Amino acid sequence: MKKLGTAVIGTGFWGKNHARVYSELESTELVAICDVNRERAKAVANQFGVKAYTSSSRMLKNEDVEALSVCTWSTKLAEEALKALKAGKHVLVEKPMATRTKQAEKLLGVAEENGLHLTVGFLMRFIPGLQHIREAVENKKIGELVCATAKRVSQWPERIGDVGVVKDTAIHDIDVMRYVSNEDPIGVYAKTGSMRHRKFEDYAQIMLTYEDGKSAFIESNWLTPYKTRSLTVTGSDAIMRLDYMTQELWIEEPKENLQPRYPWQEPLKLELKHFADCVSEKKKPLITGVDGLKALQIAEAALRSSAKNRAIKLR
Repeated sequence: MKKLGTAVIGTGFWGKNHARVYSELESTELVAICDVNRERAKAVANQFGVKAYTSSSRMLKNEDVEALSVCTWSTKLAEEALKALKAGKHVLVEKPMATRTKQAEKLLGVAEENGLHLTVGFLMRFIPGLQHIREAVENKKIGELVCATAKRVSQWPERIGDVGVVKDTAIHDIDVMRYVSNEDPIGVYAKTGSMRHRKFEDYAQIMLTYEDGKSAFIESNWLTPYKTRSLTVTGSDAIMRLDYMTQELWIEEPKENLQPRYPWQEPLKLELKHFADCVSEKKKPLITGVDGLKALQIAEAALRSSAKNRAIKLR
């Protein structure tokens, strides 16, 4: 079977992981990497035995590159993804996909016009425990969904420099809430602020409301001395708790507590394999460009809510 020719634009911490996974997957062949930092581009290319570029425009002329990941700074994601789509490449763009919804809408339009795959790096969806929660909610195994609470806190990540905590980390949980509930919220109320980092907000509390009365709460910050990544989903008949880092899932029912066992799997490997399979087999991906656009719209509404100190209607 012919392997899918892949590349990575942006080889910082996360981009290097994309390059590693593409080189490890049976269905993909890492062909090239691109980074504006010449030394880093050479170092990563040498590590994986591929061609290095410092210009994405030059790399995109390489016909062996059929699909790629865009892992640049957040403010450059849309620009690089657009260039790749216009060059006829299938694209996985890391979150938050773009800095503004207008940019995200442009990406969707170009991908559709050219019949190309456009997916967004919402990694959490590939954790088996979260997929189990989604299925339990959908089939009412925990009764009616009442609310969901996400906590994503840690110290300041040194890699960050161009967006705040809402678009960098809370956006993961915004997407998770859409995925678990299988519907879009109708309103958002948020409080954000900057306690230690003046340039961007470093903490956020976000409340999402839904048409039937259920709600979702998201806490995210870069202030907490220890790292927590968790989700609690409350139903009328049971509660489900997921630790994203260990991938452990707990189910609390009236008569017993359960802990389903799943073998730990690397979410990035599952994500990139899914992306490659969807491109090769012409299947619709689990996460579409529309999912990225909607998460970004909610994130922007959360920032507006905090600035205006009032709830924002989403529809």
